[in-house]
Amino acid sequence: MAGGDRKNVDSVLIAHLSVGVTRAGAAKAANVSESTVFRRLQNEAFRRELASAKEELIRSTVARLSASATQAATTLQRLLNADSETVQLGAARAILELSVKWREAEELDQRIAALEVVAAQSGNEVPRWRA
Repeated sequence: MAGGDRKNVDSVLIAHLSVGVTRAGAAKAANVSESTVFRRLQNEAFRRELASAKEELIRSTVARLSASATQAATTLQRLLNADSETVQLGAARAILELSVKWREAEELDQRIAALEVVAAQSGNEVPRWRA
């Protein structure tokens, strides 16, 4: 396989594997054998590229969801005044549950950040996976 061909195959494999396609499915899409996919996954540079593609997918997904969060919150607020008490209850429950989850997530984020500072001060390498 020529260098340019490998780059094209790697691009196809990464595009498919990063979104959860099976090894067999990625192999078929790239027109290679499953053993080729297995070999590529043994390569550190390939694994780094795959991890980077997955991280970018997560970042873009989170950005899209964040952009919609304000509209979703406005909808829940509006539903608090719906004619149906069932709808009001559902909106109230969703707001309360999400508020608790957001508070817990914020607290965990702060605790992780504090642990990263301590780890960095002790000379330990801290992996960065968050955007």
